Amino acid sequence: MAPGGARVEGTPMATTDPTATPTTFDLQGKVDRVEATMHESRDAAIALGSNLGNRLETLQGAVDALEDTPGVRVTALSAVYETDAVGGPADQPNYFNAVALLRTSLPPQDLLERANAVEDAFGRVRTVRWGSRTLDVDILSYEGVRSDDPQLTLPHPRAHERAFVLAPWQDADPQAEVPGHGPVAELLAALGGAEGQGVRLRADLQLRLPE
Repeated sequence: MAPGGARVEGTPMATTDPTATPTTFDLQGKVDRVEATMHESRDAAIALGSNLGNRLETLQGAVDALEDTPGVRVTALSAVYETDAVGGPADQPNYFNAVALLRTSLPPQDLLERANAVEDAFGRVRTVRWGSRTLDVDILSYEGVRSDDPQLTLPHPRAHERAFVLAPWQDADPQAEVPGHGPVAELLAALGGAEGQGVRLRADLQLRLPE
């Protein structure tokens, strides 16, 4: 047990969904629309990252919160990768990174609102650019959608050049492609592979796919 009764990393536990408390995402108000469009569900890829607190438990909590969202089903999870912090303030803790694949009937903008609400529920504070954070939840791609909207650019504008995104994405879906850039496996190889970019597989850690 860590100081103050905090749970030690490496043993994810069942967590309650902190997003059940009020957030800026009006979940209940969207349920009827989601249920009416379930036949229009599409695939999406989500990047998860954390370098503060119990990183593994936070990533698992984010997965559970996404699964608990009406109109969202988590269909696959990558392994956990540990990544050197690059950019931003010096001496940041290393990140844990993963990718979740979703099947969702939420429109892209609604999915973004839900992602932001999950970040907020886990204490995400946006004060320092590329600073440490409890949780990142980023939409990497959304089936059939290309967007130049500054609030939600699809595919993610930097996914193709980030090994900490590409390595877990390839793990979750070996056939994945970044629209407009090519297969994830080829993009990762062009960067010199995961370890060459300071991205290391944590085979001792595992995220649990919701039942």
